[in-house]
Amino acid sequence: MGGVSDKTTELGGPDLAPASLVELIVGRLRQQILAGALAPGERLIEEQITSRFGISRAPLREALRLLAQQGLVEHLPRRGTRVTTLSDQDAAELFELRDVLERFALAKALPCTPEDLLAARGHLASMRHAADTADGPALAEAHRWFHTSLAALAGHRPMLEAYEPVLLKLQMHMALNLRREAETTAPQDSIRRHTALLEAVGSNDKDVVFAALSNHGAQRYLH
Repeated sequence: MGGVSDKTTELGGPDLAPASLVELIVGRLRQQILAGALAPGERLIEEQITSRFGISRAPLREALRLLAQQGLVEHLPRRGTRVTTLSDQDAAELFELRDVLERFALAKALPCTPEDLLAARGHLASMRHAADTADGPALAEAHRWFHTSLAALAGHRPMLEAYEPVLLKLQMHMALNLRREAETTAPQDSIRRHTALLEAVGSNDKDVVFAALSNHGAQRYLH
C-alpha cells in the first residue's frame, strides 16, 4: 500500500492489506482511548498519528470514521477530531440504556443451558484474575466482554449492534474513574455482583434475573 513505511511493523507489518491495516489502527487507538491514555476531549492530530504509526492519512481517516461510529471519537467542524467527552448525565443515560437492552436480551435468551454460559464464565474468571492482580484496564476489558457475552445469548443481531457501542462508551467512562473508584470500592465487590448475576441467569428465572440486574447496576466503576 502506498505511503506505508517499514514502521508499520509496530502495527503488524508493511505487507498488510488496507482493510487489515485499518482494523489494526482502530484497535490501537481504541485500546488507548479505553485505557485512558487518550483523554476525553483530547485532539487527535493526524500528522502526529501517521508519523507515529508510519502510515498514510487514508487508512487513518477510515479508522477515525469507524471509531466515530462506535462513539469513541467525534468530528468537530473546522477543528478536526477529538476523543469523545461524556458528562455525568451522559454516563447515567448510557447506564439506563444498557439496563433496558440487557433486560430485553436476557428475557429473550432464557432458558439458557450451562453450555450457553461458558463464555460468560470465562470472562468472569478473567475479571477475577485481573482483580486479584490489580490490573484495572484488564478488569475493565473482561467486564465489557462479560456483558457482551450475556447480551449475545439473545441471538438478536440488531440489539447487539446497538448494545456494543454503549459498552464501549461506558468503558471509556470507567477508565476516567478508575483511580477514584479504586480508592473507594474493592474490585472484589464487582466480582461478587457479576457472579450473582451469572448465577441468576443460570437459574432461568426471569424475575430472579431482573432482580440481579437491579442489584448489579449500582452505577459505580464496574457495574
